Amino acid sequence: MTVTVRFAPSPTGRIHAGNIRTAMFNYLFARRAGGRLIFRLDDTDRERSTEEFALGIEEDLHWLGVEWTEKARQSDRFDRYAEAVEKLKASGRLYPAYETPEELELKRKRQLARGKPPVYDRAALQLTADERVRLEAEGHKPHWRFLLEQRDVVWDDLVRGRQHVDAASLSDPVLVRADGSYLYTMPSVVDDIDLGITHVIRGEDHVANTAPQIQLFEALGAKPPAFGHHNLLVGADGQALSKRDRTLSIASLREEGIEALAVASYSALIGTSDPVVPHANLDELARGFDFAKLSRAPARFDPNELRLLNAKLLHMLPFSVVKDRLAAMGVGGGEAFWEAVRGNLAVLGDAKLWWQVVNGPIEPVMSDPALCGRAAALLPPEPWDEETWGRLAADIKQATGAKGKALFAPLRLALTGREQGPELKQLLPLIGRARALARLEGRTA
Repeated sequence: MTVTVRFAPSPTGRIHAGNIRTAMFNYLFARRAGGRLIFRLDDTDRERSTEEFALGIEEDLHWLGVEWTEKARQSDRFDRYAEAVEKLKASGRLYPAYETPEELELKRKRQLARGKPPVYDRAALQLTADERVRLEAEGHKPHWRFLLEQRDVVWDDLVRGRQHVDAASLSDPVLVRADGSYLYTMPSVVDDIDLGITHVIRGEDHVANTAPQIQLFEALGAKPPAFGHHNLLVGADGQALSKRDRTLSIASLREEGIEALAVASYSALIGTSDPVVPHANLDELARGFDFAKLSRAPARFDPNELRLLNAKLLHMLPFSVVKDRLAAMGVGGGEAFWEAVRGNLAVLGDAKLWWQVVNGPIEPVMSDPALCGRAAALLPPEPWDEETWGRLAADIKQATGAKGKALFAPLRLALTGREQGPELKQLLPLIGRARALARLEGRTA
């Protein structure tokens, strides 16, 4: 059996933190197993689904490094759903019901008032053919419910272990609305059958849907896939995440300068027993992926923790990985520059600030003009290397008696215009003698 999973967002908006995590789990599971990921757009909601969102989701996934072997759209498959509907009607598993939403709500309230669970009472099954004809003649259009077998439904969840649900405690789910449109369950199950999905990996908010879906697979003559329901995300404050919070979208994280590998590492590792550390590539993440490591408790998505992880990732990246992006930003200096500054970056864009420090012009900060003047006079001839700064500092200390912060702080301010930053032993050769001399003399360079 070839492991086949799917990531199936609805193109009614861009993907957010919760979607990202589900996408990563499916992708890493398939990659580790040498299997396939199918990208499916659940776009049956024709009013809210847009091509702009569909293209945006694809762009976000490509940016993350999530690649798929096949793509499908539910909007191309309405004929298949209609065939499945007719098969279920013919077998007696799909029946028409005529209650209005208001009537159903009134039934629910009465059941709750009597201390009973608000389960649909199957009144529609008691209607005669003549009564159905009369209702439709009066303008009542039926919605269609799936007749559940009232038995215990059992499955071995990849995350939660053995699960069972008594289907008698559930309402027969509506599969087709009165206007002929489909609810999520029908297209999803038909697609999973046709696409050969072997494992359905999704959030634990779908656990309640699993028992009816297993019965629907069986009613359509198919073996149900394995199911795995992972823990959900909450914010750093423990509250449920809002999909309307744009700061949680891939687009927003990209705009902020967060690296794709940082997002992938963070979303795959929070809420697991593994340490939340940056990974150099997705293969490395996939090798460590295991459902047994997932906690049952909600996973906390903390943007500040993600930013720290992003910085750690940058600090470990080799020059070969970033050289083209640095060049596109107009940052030069080669590998020596990258090795000097990467430990001081929060996002890659910060490299432009340090390139400005190296390449100038900057306005030097002269906190001790006399000390800086002596330093200017002691500058050795080029070529310079990482040993130059140590020798220069020793000469200045001997000439002035300054040491510690009194020695290093004024020199750093004059040479870089900043109180903190990369080690001067690495920066000084990049700055060069001409610019260093001008800055120590208080001139813009």
